[in-house]
Amino acid sequence: MDIDAIDAIHKALANPVRRQILLWLKEPQHYFSHQVHGLEMGVCAGLIDQRSGLSQSTVSAHLASLQKAGLISAHRVGQWVYYKRNEAVITTFLNQLHHGL
Repeated sequence: MDIDAIDAIHKALANPVRRQILLWLKEPQHYFSHQVHGLEMGVCAGLIDQRSGLSQSTVSAHLASLQKAGLISAHRVGQWVYYKRNEAVITTFLNQLHHGL
């Protein structure tokens, strides 16, 4: 993982709302069990909006930041966008952090 990727992740994680979204996506069955479609494809952006209590545009900006850092991935189905954690990137970042300091 290069320094630019590590910096992008640090920047994304600096915001408490983004950390909260990552926590929700870590255990989607706990936070989004009422989602109509299965959680294997991810969590619908609208449900993340509802849980956060923030505006759609604010949540969209947070999700874009997390996605740009590679911490989450998006999957579009029609007009809906579903988000999942990118566990491979998160694990690589945590290992880099653990061994790099």
